Amino acid sequence: MPASTLEAGRPPLWAIPHASGADHAACRAAIRTGSRSFFAASALLPARVRRPAYGLYAFCRLSDDAVDDARMRDRPAALARLAVRLARIYDGVPQDAPADRAMADLVSAHDLPHALPAALIEGLAWDAEGRRYETLDALTAYAARVAGSVGAMMTVLMGVRDPDTMARACDLGIAMQLTNIARDVGEDAAAGRLYLPLAWMREAGLDPDAFLAEPAMTPPLRAVIRRLLAAADALYARSEPGVAGLPVDCRPAIRAARLIYAEIGRALERGGLDPIGSRARVPGRRKAALLIRALRPGPAPRDRTAPPLPEAAFLVEAVAARPVPARAAWWDVGGQGARVLDLIAVLREREGLATASP
Repeated sequence: MPASTLEAGRPPLWAIPHASGADHAACRAAIRTGSRSFFAASALLPARVRRPAYGLYAFCRLSDDAVDDARMRDRPAALARLAVRLARIYDGVPQDAPADRAMADLVSAHDLPHALPAALIEGLAWDAEGRRYETLDALTAYAARVAGSVGAMMTVLMGVRDPDTMARACDLGIAMQLTNIARDVGEDAAAGRLYLPLAWMREAGLDPDAFLAEPAMTPPLRAVIRRLLAAADALYARSEPGVAGLPVDCRPAIRAARLIYAEIGRALERGGLDPIGSRARVPGRRKAALLIRALRPGPAPRDRTAPPLPEAAFLVEAVAARPVPARAAWWDVGGQGARVLDLIAVLREREGLATASP
């Protein structure tokens, strides 16, 4: 087993956690209410990954909401505040919020490259600009930031950093985002947002501005939705071999996530590819069936060495450029002893600061 897998999720002996049990409970509640599909799939994760995954999701949710909830003119300031929060997390002095403290702990425990959450914030900045995407490649670049980055971060939490598996994780995140975009066309249009490739819309005979002014379900729009789901399905298939590169106890959860999100596309199809009139959902009974299916052994591993999508390559390179540092093994009495002394010094310093406070 690679050393990175052995060490993943094992914080240094001298690390002092920032997040409390109440913080972790708040993060779990955030995912339970914010994404039922992700919450269902995460139930299959081993505890060592599930807890930091909740913290990661809570920070992503907080970041998205901070930009969404800000007025248009206030969004640059909201993004600047997010960048400061992220910097404080990496400096080990997180802001007083459950998601920030949980994120600081997982950054320390898993040596998470800064470029990954920074990519997410960059994608949110594109949202704040109201950016639209002419081509599928341009849309993929956006999806790589807001969702491929999350796939990459989840893979790091699972203790895997090899480029091939990382590339497949980015494929999966991007596929999920394309599915979300197809499902949310109506809701996004009502908010003045449009993510469908503009070139595809024009090819189908749709005027993007006219559609935003008066969103309506039409055969041309149905054709664009079908095309986007086909692009997502191609990426779901491309991501599948990457599951074999994950720890055995993490594979069912990722299979479940892939199956549940792909099923959203099937629900859209059953509803006549109409994201304007209703929001496609996967019923609880169907989710349960997919969770059971995810527990079964997957197909024989296929080659997962396809290069990353060009739009996601920077994420793979960011992880490859920051390998996990060697840590003293538990039997290295000298090395661990030095770290215990460091921990005692830190605790004494904190105690002194607390005593000196008015």
